[in-house]
Amino acid sequence: MAACSADTISLRGDWGQTAFAIELADTPQERSLGLMHRDSMARGDGMLFVYETPQPASFWMKNTLIPLDILFADVTGRVTYVHHNAIPGDLTPINGGQAIFAVLEINGGLAQRYGISLGSQLQHPIFANGLAIWPC
Repeated sequence: MAACSADTISLRGDWGQTAFAIELADTPQERSLGLMHRDSMARGDGMLFVYETPQPASFWMKNTLIPLDILFADVTGRVTYVHHNAIPGDLTPINGGQAIFAVLEINGGLAQRYGISLGSQLQHPIFANGLAIWPC
């Protein structure tokens, strides 16, 4: 994989490696808008939500028009929960866990297609705090 950059996130696991071009949502305003009102997203794209500190994280699909896989990760970049094929428009909360530092949204079905699962590792500059399990 290429060197770390702010607009790309790499993932790896027993299944291999892949990367997505991402938009970063690291302010409260960007996080609350997310991928709402978008008709589509390119297969290799995603959005990375980043919190100031690890915290409980719950998402919903209000005003989201495309199915998404939602990957929740801790401060080390380890995937701790994967929600597959979140339903567009569904207001049911998707609870990702307690100590979530980052959340990656990709097109629905891709996590299963690639084999992304619990324990998969994320590589991005946001994990450059000395705790990253896959540092840049």
